[in-house]
Amino acid sequence: MSEPGSESITVRVAGALRDVPAAEWDACAGDDNPFVSHAFLEALEASGCVRANTGWAPYHLLVQDDDERLLGCVPLYLKGHSQGEFIFDYGWADAYERAGGKYYPKLLSAVPFTPVTGPRLMVRPGIDRAAMHDQLTAGLVAVARQLDVSTVHVNFAPEDEWRHMGAFGLLQRTDQQFHWLNDGYETFDDFLASLSSRKRKNIRRERQAIVEAGLEIEIISGPDITEEHWEHFYRFYMDTGSRKWGRPYLNLQFFKMLGERMADRVALVMCRREGQWIAGALNLMGSDCLYGRYWGCVEDHRFLHFEVCYYQAIEHAIRLGMDRVEAGAQGPHKIARGYRPVHVYSAHWIAEKRFRDAVEDYLQHERREVDDNIEYLAEFAPFRKDDEARAGE
Repeated sequence: MSEPGSESITVRVAGALRDVPAAEWDACAGDDNPFVSHAFLEALEASGCVRANTGWAPYHLLVQDDDERLLGCVPLYLKGHSQGEFIFDYGWADAYERAGGKYYPKLLSAVPFTPVTGPRLMVRPGIDRAAMHDQLTAGLVAVARQLDVSTVHVNFAPEDEWRHMGAFGLLQRTDQQFHWLNDGYETFDDFLASLSSRKRKNIRRERQAIVEAGLEIEIISGPDITEEHWEHFYRFYMDTGSRKWGRPYLNLQFFKMLGERMADRVALVMCRREGQWIAGALNLMGSDCLYGRYWGCVEDHRFLHFEVCYYQAIEHAIRLGMDRVEAGAQGPHKIARGYRPVHVYSAHWIAEKRFRDAVEDYLQHERREVDDNIEYLAEFAPFRKDDEARAGE
């Protein structure tokens, strides 16, 4: 097993993912999470969604040996703003600049526009993970010092990486999302049977309303996804995005590239009425998780969002034997649909000591509030209580 330091290594940055061989990057990224794959991240750059003039300048951190074999890497961006991140630091930026500092640009390790947990300190199999995590974390700080930026942020990191970065000295932050967890269900009815009677009836009523409205749902994957599907989906995405955010982040070229490069990992939920496509939701498939991403519609129908984004995702995940569904940001309303509150993690390096001390104090209080809120929200889970479960046996 190789260790950093046992051979000559080079730490450098790449200003474009196309300059990194896909096989080398993916050897470190692994197969579990589609969002850190070379295909996904490079499509964001090649389509023009991620580039310097959108405030996302690629600055990927690479650790290589003498043969230019990639030992570890970090998806990294020099950010000119805090948009599209979902772990927000607007308050930090405002306080820093009111005190006379320059908060931007900053460094961010994340998947652009994507609040999905996944590896950030990515290590090639056979390399000592803990030692490489140290090397990569030290590399992030070194790049930040070289660029003279105010902060480094690592968003939606796995808990083990988060703890490692905390031990290295980065500040630790938590937040919450809502994930659906597969407790060994073989069918959607098995899942419904785990819910309280009232919640089970509500979901059945909502799903029946879709049928009665004459709406047809289809899940499309792989070579069955056509350019026409992407064009309709993009129309839905733009309609919802324009109303919700004001300016959607992604373009049609990106979605088409996703179809060209990663169609086997796409589950496109499409809805039509009287032969016309009216709504759709994009899901990506990992090794054990279905990731719900974007959705949109051009007609309003009661419960359509729940059906397309939640129930179809749950049903498809059960069908594929996946462990969970992650449906993105926001969503206490997801609890009634069987989603549970869980922690998500980020780590932060701040150059200025006084500001760092103030943020560290704030984060101690924030972590406790997140813990308390998750514990509180868990009480509203729709699952049967022990006495109800026994009565139903």
